[in-house]
Amino acid sequence: MINEQQATKIRNQPGFIAALDQSGGSTPKALKLYGVEENTYSGEQQMMDLVHKMRSRIVESPVFTGQRIAGAILFEATMDRTFGGKPAADYLWNDKKVVPFLKIDKGLADEVDGVQLMKPMPTLDDLLKKAKSKGIFGTKERSVINQNNSEGIKKVVAQQIEIAKQVLSHGLVPIVEPEVNIKCPDKKGAEENLKKELKAALDMLPESQQVMLKLTIPEVDNLYADFVKHPRVLKVVALSGGYSRDEANKRLAKQNGMIASFSRALSEGLSAQQSDADFNKSLDTAIESIYQASKT
Repeated sequence: MINEQQATKIRNQPGFIAALDQSGGSTPKALKLYGVEENTYSGEQQMMDLVHKMRSRIVESPVFTGQRIAGAILFEATMDRTFGGKPAADYLWNDKKVVPFLKIDKGLADEVDGVQLMKPMPTLDDLLKKAKSKGIFGTKERSVINQNNSEGIKKVVAQQIEIAKQVLSHGLVPIVEPEVNIKCPDKKGAEENLKKELKAALDMLPESQQVMLKLTIPEVDNLYADFVKHPRVLKVVALSGGYSRDEANKRLAKQNGMIASFSRALSEGLSAQQSDADFNKSLDTAIESIYQASKT
């Protein structure tokens, strides 16, 4: 069974989802933006320790609370660690009133038919059992659409829905994330195609089930308004997709009922060298701007 208190918060709260789930591939970049150069650490373990330190500083900050932040997406290694001396998911919900999600995909396969599907996840059932036992509410899985290719987009949606059903069977809520690359030559066409495929898939889901959608901010404002009202959709969230925070906020503010789920746009401007006062002030500014853009 899903946690109804958490589902209500996600459904109703004006707020956004903080994506704190950079994985091994994107971590060096995230650390560099945070002011930690690659030559200052060696090996995966040291790198993950440093990125956890960065995430802890964000999550444990007094400005990071459930008032403006509805949920947070964690990487598996973060779920297994602690914030404020408590298991990560427990701390988020019990201390901060922020709903915990887990990134479950293993990265992207090579491009075929203009899209990148998710790599196979042979141990997914075990991961979902573990996530449920640790108090995780939902999951996130990402694939990428680089071209407006009908065949490719069909495959992306089919794979996303297949994984979503597996997640639902464990009493967790899946965030379906078929990202349309902001550099896609026919982004508008790809989004229309994606909408059509997603609608068909959502209409086929059993009445008792709900998923969340994490989508690129569309070229046509309110393109996804039907999904905001769809009975099988708990919430529609937006990814920043490489836009600067200002640009992402500006575009998001025009999408009614769609809230942010930003990663890089949230940590933009934060640095390891900042004093706690400066860090908290910078984070507060970021949170407030994303919160305001999500309220529309």
